[in-house]
Amino acid sequence: MYDVKGNLKQVLHHLPEGVKLVAISKYHPKEYIEAAYAEGQRIFGESHEQELRQKHSELPSDIRWHFIGHLQTNKVKYIVPYISMIEAVDSMKLLREIDKQAAKCGRTIDVLLELHIAQEETKYGLTPDDCRRLLDEGEWRLLNHVRICGLMMMASNTDDDALIASEFDTAAKLFDELKERFFADCDYFCERSWGMSSDYLVAVAHKSTMVRIGTTIFGPRVY
Repeated sequence: MYDVKGNLKQVLHHLPEGVKLVAISKYHPKEYIEAAYAEGQRIFGESHEQELRQKHSELPSDIRWHFIGHLQTNKVKYIVPYISMIEAVDSMKLLREIDKQAAKCGRTIDVLLELHIAQEETKYGLTPDDCRRLLDEGEWRLLNHVRICGLMMMASNTDDDALIASEFDTAAKLFDELKERFFADCDYFCERSWGMSSDYLVAVAHKSTMVRIGTTIFGPRVY
């Protein structure tokens, strides 16, 4: 087995107090998750509904599963009974569907709004102005089974640490703005999810509260 335990300990050693680790376990076998679980890791990230559903049914019930990829509205109903957080919400339509399905289960689902700040073209994510507009319009306030807990983003895929840091700073400033304008009285609006295997050390230096790390812990993906 890949040295999951040793790698996990090394990552945790570098994380300041108060920064959560989401161990990205997609495409990795359940034995790897069990090894990390044995070391005390409880938050794992998946991005495919069927794979997530199978792992949820086979692994300990106190694991907190985060959905980290693009989520299609027709898949929401399958994961809301047990998901802990949906990290990549990029539209009011998706928020509505999460609220609708969560209501059927009698649950409130924590979500993060996904930002698109990086230089690369991407199909998903809200620009800072899109994010402001969504919150300004106010429909989200009518949703009783969704809780917006913060922001998530991915930096550009580059070796330029200065560029990566500037993108994290842009996200952090937007977080502070939105906190003041819309969530000043909401303690739960507190998460800044940025930083992955290649840039998490930069991320924690730039106000990340949650890093999403897979390859550094689990090795190359097993497709």
